[in-house]
Amino acid sequence: MKRIKSVVVVSILVIFVLDASGQNDPKSKFVSTAVPFLTIAPNSRAGGMGDAGVATSPDMTSQYWNPAKYAFIDGTMGASVSFTPWLKELVSDINLGYLTYYYRLDKMQTFSASLTYFSLGNMTYTDESGMVSGSGHPNEYSIDVAYARVLSDHFSGGVAFRYIHSDILNGYGDAQSMPGNAFASDIAFYYKTSWKKRRKESELSAGVNVSNIGSKISYDSGNTKQSIPTNLRLGVAYRMELDEYNELTITSDLNRLLVASTQLNDTAQNNGGVSFEDELMKVRISGGVEYWYDKQFAIRAGYHHESAEVGNRKYATAGIGLKFNIFNIDVSYIIPMQANNPLANTIRFTLGFDLSEFGGKGKRR
Repeated sequence: MKRIKSVVVVSILVIFVLDASGQNDPKSKFVSTAVPFLTIAPNSRAGGMGDAGVATSPDMTSQYWNPAKYAFIDGTMGASVSFTPWLKELVSDINLGYLTYYYRLDKMQTFSASLTYFSLGNMTYTDESGMVSGSGHPNEYSIDVAYARVLSDHFSGGVAFRYIHSDILNGYGDAQSMPGNAFASDIAFYYKTSWKKRRKESELSAGVNVSNIGSKISYDSGNTKQSIPTNLRLGVAYRMELDEYNELTITSDLNRLLVASTQLNDTAQNNGGVSFEDELMKVRISGGVEYWYDKQFAIRAGYHHESAEVGNRKYATAGIGLKFNIFNIDVSYIIPMQANNPLANTIRFTLGFDLSEFGGKGKRR
């Protein structure tokens, strides 16, 4: 009976979540979930700001970070495509693709949708004796639809619904092996307020998104089930006009997986409860800045921090953006803080299209 080696499964699931130093740390208390591709930041704008995006101004890729932001987006229709060669320091054919679309129904309501596709490239499968039994192209994807609504002059809410499909065995498992399927939803809110001082506008915004609330996923007809990466994301952003042509945004996100860690739970039981230190180490911190010149050229920088005991992903980011009349181009780059990091030289590309002229309703005011 054919069976994929356990080391292959572990490599697929773990390597996308942890960097090399985190995997080798004997004190590591990382949280392992299925379909970790859902935690990879898919677009270049947020990718250039340390993977922070829940509270920044709305853009065409808001679906991943905070779908409630679409309620305040300037425009009636838009689409974007993002592409990321992932872990290129280890392999050359793992890629993440991301497509988004939004459409304003009226001044109060916006519909959006997205597709995330994760290709694990070519993979060789072996049987129990180590003999090659075939090759395949394992892949995972999710399809989202979302609805956002203005709740007041400064506040909006959104919900998203997601179908997740994961085929990492490609039919080379045992008789019970099968692709995994799951359903999930997001609940998000966005707040913004602005004011003028000395003819210069400033804006403060905040966001929250609880994502991937849903069913567990199984690859063996339900005998074994794994959690999907339910996540709480909180963030704030402050945008200020420096003068007529220059503006600056400062933002920060806090992320926490809402999935239990077995090792942390065992420690808590031995110590008589969960400590504040244990809870604090689970929080990932992202922060960044974005500078715009004449609303046409952007420079971005950021930093992402994660405790050494839960993954140790620490890296700086940089990015640029160009905005034209009907489309924009964004690129971002990861700069790891450790040597031999598999995230090194990761580049994200995003191309967005403003289709408002085809929407027929003009831009939101």
